[in-house]
Amino acid sequence: MSLDRMVLAFAGLMTLLSVVLTWYVSPYFLWFTVFIGLNQIQSAFTGFCPAAMIFKAIGVKPGTAF
Repeated sequence: MSLDRMVLAFAGLMTLLSVVLTWYVSPYFLWFTVFIGLNQIQSAFTGFCPAAMIFKAIGVKPGTAF
């Protein structure tokens, strides 16, 4: 799996996790969903993605976007 797909899969997984935590644990986990969304938006404009840096450091093969 390329770095691009790994980042997208991770973002989707974190979004679903935050929705589940909001539903079953506390409505305050909605802020986690907001954080994920804001991080995706800033990554689209700046190209800086902390998850991509971590995945690249552990050896995931590079993609075209990150």
